[in-house]
Amino acid sequence: MENGRDIITRINENFSGMSKGHKAIAAYIREHYDQAAFMTAARLGAELGISESTVVRFASGLGYAGYPEMQEDLAAWVKGRLSIVQKVEARYGKSSQSEILASVLSADMDNLSRTMETLDGAAFCTAVDIILEARTVYVLGIRSCAPLAEFLSFYLNMIRGNIVLLKTTSLSEVFEQMLRIDRQDAIVGISFPRYSMRTLKAMEFANDKNARVIAITDSVHSPMNLYSSCNLCACSEMVSIVDSLVAPLSVINALVVALCLKRPDTVKESLESLEGAWNNYQVYMNDEIDFMDEDAMLDFTAQADGWKAGNHTPAT
Repeated sequence: MENGRDIITRINENFSGMSKGHKAIAAYIREHYDQAAFMTAARLGAELGISESTVVRFASGLGYAGYPEMQEDLAAWVKGRLSIVQKVEARYGKSSQSEILASVLSADMDNLSRTMETLDGAAFCTAVDIILEARTVYVLGIRSCAPLAEFLSFYLNMIRGNIVLLKTTSLSEVFEQMLRIDRQDAIVGISFPRYSMRTLKAMEFANDKNARVIAITDSVHSPMNLYSSCNLCACSEMVSIVDSLVAPLSVINALVVALCLKRPDTVKESLESLEGAWNNYQVYMNDEIDFMDEDAMLDFTAQADGWKAGNHTPAT
């Protein structure tokens, strides 16, 4: 490992200037690092349908003396990733359940605090304008980021319409859904470690089509920033098998609120239209709580008071 620059860092730094074949290798390593660590150059090339010499040149392009050195660095990186289980054990192994809860909540608050200090306000304002001005807004988040993408797309649809949530496990299908994206459109790519190469390549495709690209990611060093014209960074660090998505969700909440304030009439019309549909098609039946109904609200309040008094019998 040269000057602390592991193989994934090198890939991220060099990805934008790579050839098509080298990008394919980089994508495979990012998505299947646990398998690639044990592949020979010939085996990796055969897996991707490219020559062994191309794989060797890829290693040289990243600054390694040869493929074996790159493979050794990859194996060390994989070992470091796997050791996170031991880190979790060291951090929480002897903690009580309440101590774990307090520690995790404290870490989330720290992520929120650091996000408030470092988030670029100008970039945030630019993101709001891009979303409002775009003809169509595409939203993409894969794996653990999928709920964030769904949350954002749901509320964007309430605010302005013409929202495309890219949901697929195939990169080719993502390109098919983005086929007509151009300079009048925008894409919001959401990705946190471990970064999704599919999300990155979709953002690259959008950039090549001259669309506006917004990245919601964890730092200025994230590869998601390679093709974005607007970067919204939210801290997600946590000693756990998962990263914290509390700060990213708060940034998305802030985006939604800012957009609502820009388009209050549209939001009001959308909500009124939805309420009419709910009533006409009986979306919410009698077992749903309607806080606009005074009797239901009083009943809910009485149950809550009973709970506080120690009566923990659930309502039937």
